[in-house]
Amino acid sequence: MKRLLIAAGGGGDAITAAMVHAALHGAEAPALVLTYAWERLVVDPVPGPRRAADFTGTERVGPDLALVTPATAPIPPAGSLIPRLAADLGPRLGLLDPYEGALGLARQIGAAARWCRADRIDIVDVGGDIVARGDEPTLRSPLGDALALAGCAATGLDTTVYVAGPGLDNEVPLPTLLPRLGEPAFALTAAHTGGVLGVFDWHPSEASALLVAAARGVRGVCGTRDAPRPLLLDESARHVHRLTLDRALALNPLARELAGSTGLDEAEAASRAVCGFSEIERERHRAAQPEAVRTPRTGRDAESVRSRFAAWERETLAGGIAYVTSRRITEELDLTSTEARGLFEALRAAAPVRQAPPLWQLRAAGL
Repeated sequence: MKRLLIAAGGGGDAITAAMVHAALHGAEAPALVLTYAWERLVVDPVPGPRRAADFTGTERVGPDLALVTPATAPIPPAGSLIPRLAADLGPRLGLLDPYEGALGLARQIGAAARWCRADRIDIVDVGGDIVARGDEPTLRSPLGDALALAGCAATGLDTTVYVAGPGLDNEVPLPTLLPRLGEPAFALTAAHTGGVLGVFDWHPSEASALLVAAARGVRGVCGTRDAPRPLLLDESARHVHRLTLDRALALNPLARELAGSTGLDEAEAASRAVCGFSEIERERHRAAQPEAVRTPRTGRDAESVRSRFAAWERETLAGGIAYVTSRRITEELDLTSTEARGLFEALRAAAPVRQAPPLWQLRAAGL
């Protein structure tokens, strides 16, 4: 028998699901994590989620269940990091295809439960937008979580919802979120992060990176690329909250509206009605914008990169930020992968204490 987990929002939640599984059942216990292939436009330039037909090399174990393997590959122009996650995470990964709405997801989840011989489901969300009410001004991506919740409800299987790292996705403000979640069920520790730590050498998920850092004891103000304001990593950042399915549904009006939905267009319409927007429509709009004209540049030498980082570090420290993600450094300094790799190697060599995996500690002393 395999444990069955649902990564409510996609790749970052799949990483978190692996940690929650390790905490609940042990990292070596067999498990299947179902996840969307629905990623940032910088990874996948095609708006919206991908389905199994958008990949080669999936492992079909039934008409409603496609497993992802390290040999799976997206068909261009689509892109995806899910196959690489399949290579690096302990649990097996399977695709969630939302194009037939909540009822289509229910068929896929039911097929996965039969394949796993599981009689219950664990839904995992990092941050807490799975209990969003839809009117939060910072809410950005409620649809995938709400569809997963509605899909699990439609299976009739016993379902538990786990919210890890409350507020780390910066979608529902923490003072608003915590009363909805109640007391934490348990806390993640460094022992639960071993199977995922290396993923952040290449995966851009920031909420999951913050969760890993918090579980490993990092405390302080952290700046991410996605968040409009810095986040405080304190003891609550490593907590995991447990909710019943009924409680999560009661908190999430979009999930209730999606009950019985049979198509993604219908789900988008529900999101507009409840939340006032469709995140897929926003992706379409961004993808349609002409890219800013950029002057091609040659690679900068290592000394130039270190100099740019030193100036950026002084400015960022002055804003009260103590820790940053690799993604923030790479994107704000506009580094190529080679430049970023060289900078990170120089930081480790000059001052190993700078590294607070998977984050970086800023220091007034410079390199």
